[in-house]
Amino acid sequence: MSLPCFLTMVMMYNAKCDMTVKTPIYLDHNATTPVDPRVLEAMLPYYREKFGNAASRSHPYGWIAADAVDKAREQVAAIIGAETKDIVFTSGASESDNIALKGVMEKYKSKGNHLITAATEHKAVIDTADYLAKAGYAVTILDVDHNGQVHPDQVDAAITDDTVLVSIMLANNETGVLHPVKEIGEVCEKRGVFFHCDATQAVGKVPIDVKEMGIHLLAMSGHKIYGPKGVGVLYARSRNPRVRPEAVIHGGGHEQGMRSGTLNVPGIVGLGEACELCMKEMDEEIPRLRNLRDKLEKGILDGLDEVYVNGHPTQRLPSTTNISFKYVEGESIMMMIKDIAVSSGSACTSASLAPSYVLHAMEVPDFLAHASLRFSLGRFTTEEEIDYTIKRVKKAITRLREMSPLFEMAQKGIDIDKIQWKHEHAH
Repeated sequence: MSLPCFLTMVMMYNAKCDMTVKTPIYLDHNATTPVDPRVLEAMLPYYREKFGNAASRSHPYGWIAADAVDKAREQVAAIIGAETKDIVFTSGASESDNIALKGVMEKYKSKGNHLITAATEHKAVIDTADYLAKAGYAVTILDVDHNGQVHPDQVDAAITDDTVLVSIMLANNETGVLHPVKEIGEVCEKRGVFFHCDATQAVGKVPIDVKEMGIHLLAMSGHKIYGPKGVGVLYARSRNPRVRPEAVIHGGGHEQGMRSGTLNVPGIVGLGEACELCMKEMDEEIPRLRNLRDKLEKGILDGLDEVYVNGHPTQRLPSTTNISFKYVEGESIMMMIKDIAVSSGSACTSASLAPSYVLHAMEVPDFLAHASLRFSLGRFTTEEEIDYTIKRVKKAITRLREMSPLFEMAQKGIDIDKIQWKHEHAH
């Protein structure tokens, strides 16, 4: 079928669909979240009458801004169980990851030159590790198991006398898989190496205590927790042990010299408010989202064959599911359900035609990785939206399979898996 014919068919198909809920439906919260109206309300005064620079110490405008930053620092520290003084404001988790990896490896190069991370980390860590490898540092990339997890004994076995830093994320952005971070932290404590954790997807969705988990550095972003874009945090522990990365951005010595630059006061206020709201509502929100996610999975899997959930069956974020639909392409599914915002991978890699590197590392075959969608639910997701999504996805899969030569061949008893495996390995 030609592309124009396919697009016409999609438009006709979408026009016939039930519109009992408001569309488009947003199920891509791992990419970004809408700003909570309560967060926006807290931010607005700091764009207008409270517009001062937090570094201006000689007048009330600066004092008011500085007080707001101090309050936000306390709010952020509380959600991860940290000391207030250990919170460093950045532009987002990608910058925080860069400071943590580059800054620590540079600062402690007299101790060693070895970094350990995992194959399924966010690109902010993977690409930074690649940069460090090209700069002459030794980098070990750990494999994950078929559930997407790194195990503590792998980390222990990889640590050498030259190891300075281990960087393992708390929750994966594509699958929602949770690593056994506390146990990995215990290994790092025992072996005397620093432990960095990208917790961007986990903050506000699962309980975090950096001291209990043995985390020495942590990265997070405001826009993943219903706060604004362009603001984030690096937690850097100041004692037991003290870790102080070299600065990556210079110019003024802001944020204890670790991150120079005029503070984004409205954004920081919004981030603080977002953290406080997450803390207040987490106990109710976690089971609500888990129930909706489980309903979505069960509803899609019931009545459809050859559909697979990728990731650990239980050790996952309550809000995330990654599902592969055999015999169809993820991009084709998204074209068929344009009134539902989902993802075929992380937002940072969705422009690529290559299969997800996360699913590839989990040894999901390419033909299934290409057929995967990520559904990530959020604070404003409703049960009616989940019901609608189940209906739309199942209709789309059924229709696409009716047009699929692969599905037709499978119905005739041809071993498609063997053919596709040979095709993948031929390249």
